Amino acid sequence: MRVRTTSAAACAVLLAVTALAGCNRESDSASGDGKVGIDLPRSDSDFWNSYQQYIEKGVKDGEVDALSLTNSQNDIGKLVANVQTFTDQGAKAVVMAPQDTGAIAESLQTLGEKKIPVISVDTRPDKGDVYMVVRADNRAYGEKACQYLGEQLKGKGKVVEFQGDLSSINGRDRSEAFKSCMDKNFPGIRVFELATDWKGDVASAKLQSTLAAHPDINGIYMQAGGVFLQPTLALLEQKKLLKAPGTPGHITIISNDGIPEELDAIKAGKIDATVSQPADLYAKYALFYAKAALEGKTFKEGPTDHDSTIIKIPNGFEDQLPAPLVTKENVDDPKLWANQLEKKS
Repeated sequence: MRVRTTSAAACAVLLAVTALAGCNRESDSASGDGKVGIDLPRSDSDFWNSYQQYIEKGVKDGEVDALSLTNSQNDIGKLVANVQTFTDQGAKAVVMAPQDTGAIAESLQTLGEKKIPVISVDTRPDKGDVYMVVRADNRAYGEKACQYLGEQLKGKGKVVEFQGDLSSINGRDRSEAFKSCMDKNFPGIRVFELATDWKGDVASAKLQSTLAAHPDINGIYMQAGGVFLQPTLALLEQKKLLKAPGTPGHITIISNDGIPEELDAIKAGKIDATVSQPADLYAKYALFYAKAALEGKTFKEGPTDHDSTIIKIPNGFEDQLPAPLVTKENVDDPKLWANQLEKKS
């Protein structure tokens, strides 16, 4: 991706239009016209179902001219086939959220050869050029979860970690950051790393086995509340281990996603915290960058005016959106996307 400089006045005008810091127009000849192919990654998660609703609303509002949406259902083969269909139908840009960030490289190479820009949402492909990655800092998820659990447990105890799919950059980032933080800051806490492949039934079964062997577990880190929350709460309720914060035997639980059900669970004292992953902003800026790609705009590193930071990655750029820690102190914050969703429903 080549960035050409423009005059200061022209950049100022462009910044006002795009509401982003550090962007330059590569070419004024691009019209912004063209169909956008959008693949939804899965429908087995409350988080991704919310993302889909935001995408559909944006398309309906005319933010981009989209082809019929597809859903690859967490199947890389379906994603590859859907991308091929997009190209056959004349897509000029593609929005995807590859759950296997290594296996999508060949498709990205093909799209690159056809000069079709790609916006990757939530996940950063391991190889293959992308126009922009729209995601939050997933290492920060793991670090925030570690710091919260470590402080709440006063540096002692046993913690279960539901790891996401380690073939995904998100699963790796969260797991590596959580482990690094625990090893460095809370050596008195023993962590049981449970691989789950983002599957709630797997997490529940492994938690049951771990609790049988270690009934003194006093902390849980769920890397995705959208798939782990309900089966975890159901198991803890069944075993009479779901106790209110501040009472003897309470298991401190922190999650990732920030879905309405997690916020409700915080209010009810069933979990303690979550890191809110912005489903609304993922959809908003996925469509924003798809449109920007069609218009020939380019971006560079630096802060934006929507409280994020664009960073340079080996295969493109990444807009790292904010993901706040949510506890009982700020669970009613109207800025949280889940609270906005509730207002709309």
